Amino acid sequence: MKEHIYKSQIEWTGNKGTGTDNYKNYERSHKIIIENKKIIEGSSDPEFNGDRKRHNPEELLLSSLSSCHMLWYLHFCCVNNIVVEEYLDNAQGIMIEEQNGSGYFKEVTLNPVVLVKNDDMIEKAIELHKKANEYCFIANSVNFPVGHKPVVNSKQ
Repeated sequence: MKEHIYKSQIEWTGNKGTGTDNYKNYERSHKIIIENKKIIEGSSDPEFNGDRKRHNPEELLLSSLSSCHMLWYLHFCCVNNIVVEEYLDNAQGIMIEEQNGSGYFKEVTLNPVVLVKNDDMIEKAIELHKKANEYCFIANSVNFPVGHKPVVNSKQ
């Protein structure tokens, strides 16, 4: 077994001068800083007093699942001689907010639309989504189902 360590720095930038003295007196703005990479500007969802122009944690979780799946999928297509020419996923997650304000993701559905080189690659290309899900580090780390509704077409 191999262990990998990842580091991320979160810096709150939403102090408007009085800190958190009142729920409405501070912004949820923050920076996600990872060494040698572009800074991601974050906030909470606008439903929770966030800035709609910034990424929120829920969107980032959904994006992590989608990109992890895609990267494994492309790998398995490559090693199985499936030539992918385009890949687009419109992922969707459902989050439940409890009456007390806590919440959780109920499920995520990935909706990848894939273009492969030839018709004879379509069947295997569809199958490989299951394998990608089995290997995806992020999907293996969450406690809710991650489903897939792939569409695969070819240029032929």
